Amino acid sequence: LLLITFLVGLMIVIGGLTRLTDSGLSITKWDLISGILPPLSLIQWEDTFNLYKKIPEYKLLNSSMTLNQFKVIFWWEYIHRLLGRIIGLSYIIPLIIFTFSKKFREDNLLSYYFIFFLICLQGFIGWYMVTSGLTERTNVSHYRLSIHLTLAFIIFILLLWNYFKYKNKKNLLPHKKLPYSLPFFFLICILIQISIGALVSGLDAGQIYTSWPLMNGSYFPNDSNLKNLFSVNAFEIPSIVQFIHRNIAYFIFLFFLVIVLMIYKNNDLRYLRKTSLLILISLVLQIFLGILTILSGAQIILAYM
Repeated sequence: LLLITFLVGLMIVIGGLTRLTDSGLSITKWDLISGILPPLSLIQWEDTFNLYKKIPEYKLLNSSMTLNQFKVIFWWEYIHRLLGRIIGLSYIIPLIIFTFSKKFREDNLLSYYFIFFLICLQGFIGWYMVTSGLTERTNVSHYRLSIHLTLAFIIFILLLWNYFKYKNKKNLLPHKKLPYSLPFFFLICILIQISIGALVSGLDAGQIYTSWPLMNGSYFPNDSNLKNLFSVNAFEIPSIVQFIHRNIAYFIFLFFLVIVLMIYKNNDLRYLRKTSLLILISLVLQIFLGILTILSGAQIILAYM
């Protein structure tokens, strides 16, 4: 469980770099078996490059790209897909062995196989996302990108949660002074923020309104109006998506500050103080990096961090 959790975390990191380097459309076919091997000869490289030349991203944005430049974006996407295969095999093979050797309690089996189902679903969604950029668009659908990233974090959370459950070998009970609903709601807010962050990335919304705390001298983006915020097309407007992303961050910080105060106020919750402080520091660091990313116009190193 810890190994797969680490690999999924690595997958998210490589996926982020694949997105930031605009490498996601470099492999235009989904060959589950034969795709394990990269091009091994000049002819194979040229054939792969020729497939890329047929899609809008090459024709409209990268028509001057050389074969060597293509190899750079190819390798990012290839490593991303290869790691996906490694995760699937590294998960299912031990799972089957442990199932037949009855190493798991039956009440945990459903959870473990559900995670495997999500891993398979994630592979399908990844390809479903890529297909959105192969015909008419020069990039992938930002909605599909958001689903892809959010599901990756859900898998990561479930893996880590099952590890903790196995390690503790007991059910974690809610505390009357800190009910489950508060940290659970905090976790949901984090997942929502990750989803909106993927929309920001998919729309390249981090490259506009490169100022903070105001958006070009205004709290609300001046290229939109308030009614756009509540319209069905709100997530199609880059400035609105960036505005939402900023403000969810403020809400998450303030909400977790309330949780921290509750923990430090009650001696019965002192066992959570170190953990809550680490999370608070991480939140501050993440907000700081988000601000630097905005100010830099989504400079790749800062955006990746």
